[in-house]
Amino acid sequence: FHQETLFPYIKDNVKEYLRAHWEEEECQRDVGLLRKQAQEDSSLDGAVPIPLESGSGEEELERVIQAVVDNVHWQMSLDRKTTALKQLQGHMWRAAYATGHVKGEIFEDVVPAIRKWREAGMKVYIYSSGSVEAQKLLFGYSTEGDILELFDGHFDTKIGPKVESESYRRIAASIGCATNNILFLTDVPREANAAEEADTHVAVVIRPGNAGLTDDEKSYYSLISSFTELFLPSST
Repeated sequence: FHQETLFPYIKDNVKEYLRAHWEEEECQRDVGLLRKQAQEDSSLDGAVPIPLESGSGEEELERVIQAVVDNVHWQMSLDRKTTALKQLQGHMWRAAYATGHVKGEIFEDVVPAIRKWREAGMKVYIYSSGSVEAQKLLFGYSTEGDILELFDGHFDTKIGPKVESESYRRIAASIGCATNNILFLTDVPREANAAEEADTHVAVVIRPGNAGLTDDEKSYYSLISSFTELFLPSST
């Protein structure tokens, strides 16, 4: 969904978005952050500078906007996750969700399974490299409607990278739960390894579009292709 819908939406619509919102304070803050990032990146190969405006008309404004567009495309081509880029993306996605141009795609087995877990007294949290704001947009404007009520909390990389075991210990401490009472679902073996190092239970989810697993990974991890395959003990 991110690779085929959300990221292409940014690439295809960033110029139109900037033109429409350029005078707004939020957009100017986003551009300011991108300009600052561009200055820090100036020594990198292929980096795209963003000039300041001097207020000399439409032609100059178009040049500045094009520089922002080129910078965003350059950062995305390198799969960078700078705060400046993520902030602009988050604001663009918010507008796209709110206008119905984008809906968060939810597999049909997910909502019924989570409802059962919650009825059994379990809590469900989201941990994503996407910002908490981006998570809430995806689940608030989903193909299943607004399902934010199904989640007890959200974590992003502010708690730490998903490939570091300490992040999972911090999450456990934050929610008041021992790590060995947590099941972490992921499609990324490096994340699974980090969670296991923190004594967290792990299942690797096989879904259409996910990266393939090696034979060793397939034999090592507990694999599921649907949440209906999970049978969890009732909470006491």
